[in-house]
Amino acid sequence: MTKSTILHITLLGLTAAVLAACSSKTTPPVSTTTQPTVALPTGQRMPEGTVINPTGSPASYKAVDFLAMPQWQEQNFINSLESFKKGCSKLQNNTNWRNVCQQANHTPRTQAAAKSFFERYFTPWQVSENGNLGGTVTGYYEPILHGNSQPTSQARFPIYGIPNDFVSVNLPAELRGSKGTVRIQPTGTNQGQITPNGSYTAHLAAFPINERTRALKGRFVGNQFVPYHTRSEINAGALNHKAPILGYADDPVELFFLQIQGSGRLKTPDGRYIRLGFADKNEFPYVSIGRYMADKGYLPLAQTTMQGIKAWMQQNPAYLAEVLGQNPSYVFFRQLDSNNDGPIGALGTPLMGEYAAAVDRRYISLGAPLFVATTHPETRMGLNRLLMAQDTGSAIRGAVRVDYFWGYGDDAGRVAGKMKHTGYVWQLLPNGMMPEYRP
Repeated sequence: MTKSTILHITLLGLTAAVLAACSSKTTPPVSTTTQPTVALPTGQRMPEGTVINPTGSPASYKAVDFLAMPQWQEQNFINSLESFKKGCSKLQNNTNWRNVCQQANHTPRTQAAAKSFFERYFTPWQVSENGNLGGTVTGYYEPILHGNSQPTSQARFPIYGIPNDFVSVNLPAELRGSKGTVRIQPTGTNQGQITPNGSYTAHLAAFPINERTRALKGRFVGNQFVPYHTRSEINAGALNHKAPILGYADDPVELFFLQIQGSGRLKTPDGRYIRLGFADKNEFPYVSIGRYMADKGYLPLAQTTMQGIKAWMQQNPAYLAEVLGQNPSYVFFRQLDSNNDGPIGALGTPLMGEYAAAVDRRYISLGAPLFVATTHPETRMGLNRLLMAQDTGSAIRGAVRVDYFWGYGDDAGRVAGKMKHTGYVWQLLPNGMMPEYRP
């Protein structure tokens, strides 16, 4: 370990102490029941101080004691366990997670038993990137849009499902850096594959490919496979009569933020809710319109929150197409069952408000418990929480990069829109499972 890393660890200890000192204490009642009814093997926890540096990764992971995480003893372990169990419907099919998921489902719903579960079955790994322990924590939420299931004079902005001409083609890792030409063959509805004898030609240099790209998203035009439409093209009518419409939003800015959040609820005038979940995207990279507005002098950067952007747009509607078009990324939705569960994250399971987060799955195992130490965006006090890494996002890039899920509705949106703070991250993995890099 370098001297720089040791210094960062020392500084983290000071930061953790500050976060703990300024946090409000909301410890749930403690039960004396500590042992789960079924005792599966716990595995061997890695010795404290063990450092893992996966080949090719800028991330490093150091095994630490649970008390290294600020306010560990004061966590609401019951809620953390409930959030973890939601993810187990997918994780239990993985051999690394099968035992801990079985144990979670047999753990009594008490504070002490839940705390004992995490401490017995997991090793905490402090995460750093390029020697830096501090990263960025932002917030997101499930918005409620006002609109209608049918177009009206007010509900005029369509919410699209996957277009009929949209095609997704898996991209092998070895082609992510290529600027060459490949052949594409349709294989079914909205699907195609790269094959030497494909009927269509795709020029990879024309597609927005980066190290995280796992699929080409495009359409067939003549004998070519070309990138799919950008946001500007779609907003100008490129999808007219080409895509199912799941509903209509009253406000185009609210619809834009639904795209960013990836899921939401459409409230109709009769009080019904249409639940919308992520289905696919055009694969163009996310571009911050807040940064664009600040650079153009439209708004000071500090005011480019969701609330600030929406208010400015209402006063300056002539700039709507220009500003929204700066972000070429576009998300398509699917209608979900109407229930009280949270939105479906990238893991494929419902997200629990304030106990789930989006991460960069290259560095953090999807579904893993994640301890985050940061600052509450409204109280400015320490926010130290054991939550679950159950989602991803195109703007969430880096080992120490977390997007904190606040739940749904206007209150959650208000808090999420203010959140952008330095944070520190510990990944909890089942004993014996090592941190990995998944490029």
